[in-house]
Amino acid sequence: MSNISAIEPKELWKNFEALNAVPRPSKKEERVIQFMKKYGETLGLETVVDHIGNVIIKKPATAGMEDRQTIVMQSHLDMVHQKNADTIFDFDTEGIRMIVDGDWIHAAGTTLGADNGIGVASIMTILESKTIEHPAMEALFTIDEETGMTGALELKGGFLTGTILLNLDTEDDNELTIGCAGGIDITATGTYKEKDMPADHTPYTIKVSGLNGGHSGMDIHKGLGNANKIMNRILHMLDHEVRICVSSVDGGSVRNAIPRESSALITVPTAQIETMEEYAVNLASVIISEYSYTDNDLEIEISQTVGTPKVMDDHSQINLIYALYACPNGIYRMSPTIEGLVQTSN
Repeated sequence: MSNISAIEPKELWKNFEALNAVPRPSKKEERVIQFMKKYGETLGLETVVDHIGNVIIKKPATAGMEDRQTIVMQSHLDMVHQKNADTIFDFDTEGIRMIVDGDWIHAAGTTLGADNGIGVASIMTILESKTIEHPAMEALFTIDEETGMTGALELKGGFLTGTILLNLDTEDDNELTIGCAGGIDITATGTYKEKDMPADHTPYTIKVSGLNGGHSGMDIHKGLGNANKIMNRILHMLDHEVRICVSSVDGGSVRNAIPRESSALITVPTAQIETMEEYAVNLASVIISEYSYTDNDLEIEISQTVGTPKVMDDHSQINLIYALYACPNGIYRMSPTIEGLVQTSN
């Protein structure tokens, strides 16, 4: 159950709880835009929504701070929308179900939305405060940060007047960061030919689940398991052992989250089922052992199913498995000048 209202500072957690009651997946921020617009207007503050959906709420300086430079405080409204495969939840219509567990707050089978909901809630707390001293401030709430930076890229000149910008999209207390990490997206496409499942094959499903996941930037140095890479490793090893056919692979969800789950549909030569199952059990045990420290809830399930699925042609299957196997994952290079800083990762 969520009893967040009892946590200090109560104003902050009250705002976070109210925000998390509003559905706000990336690219579907209509409800939270209206929520923030009404919030600013209720406080009697100048509130503007621009052409793309960014919200700005302006608050005058407190007494004695009128001659200071105007500051902009910025957070993004959207959140990463991920859920466990066994969780029934609709990000388009439902608010996040939060759970207080000791000193931690987490969600019931979904992402929590603290990125960047806690930043939004912090700014809201300052906007409604009667005691916090501050110069004139402009609270900027952008949209679609997680999947394209659309709100930030669409900002028009003149929308803001402040000369100092504080971005509240961070995880560390008592720190100021000067600079920003960059990112590159690569979209790979290709074609393949389908063929009928060989008559002497039996279909199997493979499921990788229980990984911790995490942010592809902030958590990449922790050695966490990547469900897509683990799945591809399993496919590669099984294909080497018994020559499987791949029908489908599905894993991950959004670009900046380390994949927590992956599933595949394959077919196996019926005459080699016993060999495959014994090998798969041993392989799963090895992989689970490897991740016992970072992802101790990792599960790998391989089970026989029914049907006659279409499968990939041999050439395309080999190319796909080898290409995914070659993709770098995790830290690629540490900074040579700043201790402990990941310079490049994937």
